[in-house]
Amino acid sequence: MAYIGTSPSNGVRRIHTYTATSGQTTFTGSSTEGVTLSYADTNYIDVFQNGVLLGSADYTSTSGTSVVLAQGASVSDLVVIVVYDVFSVADTVSKTAGGSFDSAVTMSGGLKVADGGNIGSASDTDAMAISSGGVVTFSQSPVGTGLTLLLNDTISSAVSAYDISSTYINSTYDSYRIIGYFLPADDNKYLMMQVFVGGTVQTSSIYGYETNNIGSSNQGGGNTEADFGTQQFGSGNQAGEGSSIDMTIQNVNSTVAPFAISGFNNHQNTDPNYNASTFAGSLLAANRANVVNGLRFKFHTGNIASGFFQLYGIRK
Repeated sequence: MAYIGTSPSNGVRRIHTYTATSGQTTFTGSSTEGVTLSYADTNYIDVFQNGVLLGSADYTSTSGTSVVLAQGASVSDLVVIVVYDVFSVADTVSKTAGGSFDSAVTMSGGLKVADGGNIGSASDTDAMAISSGGVVTFSQSPVGTGLTLLLNDTISSAVSAYDISSTYINSTYDSYRIIGYFLPADDNKYLMMQVFVGGTVQTSSIYGYETNNIGSSNQGGGNTEADFGTQQFGSGNQAGEGSSIDMTIQNVNSTVAPFAISGFNNHQNTDPNYNASTFAGSLLAANRANVVNGLRFKFHTGNIASGFFQLYGIRK
């Protein structure tokens, strides 16, 4: 059944009042109410003359903009035309079943999504998932400035090396931040990092680096070294020790600007000795024919027993 009315927010009818001149038959245009006469369907108007409802034979209403009386009115007769416009239900979206809007929708009071609801596109319906606690999870990495978490991994079984592939180290980001912890399977191991250039891990002379050791057995000490193929972070020699790193790598996609790493390494000890270091390294220009597209973490001998790793992309 059709709904009667111009729209849900308007009245179901419009009234047009005209004061007739002598013999006037056609009533059109602006009424006393200041509204121009228009109607969509002759079946949805009523015509009154001096308060008397006229029958359909007493007037003609076919143009959509005027009503013509069969007999001319007397001077000062009041002709009232009541228009009922038809509202199309097909142009609504169901409250219970939902539907689609063909144009943009503006929310003046904000948009609320049910707990556990999603916001998405036709191809990614859960691009944004909102938990009952208001936590927003993105199915894809957001585009913009700042840090984007790319990898959050736990090392739960022994591995000889932990590799970060070109799935994560690629042209999307030029700089990364790395937070991780690596526990060796045996004591007296030091952690190293190697890079993949053009898909091949580099083991030739690549890095120069500087470390400054701080601890109860080496207060304020420091050294400058050259390593071959690795960035060495260091560990102690007590059972249960490991290396926690917080580092940044830069210029991953450049063959001109130097690929550089810098950060901090804390060596966890089970005795009172505590060792920490700062480090920095750079890939030699001779090795920059291709961009860096991967990282490898390993101990100088033996396996990584356990740990965790977080990789963040830094957008410009």
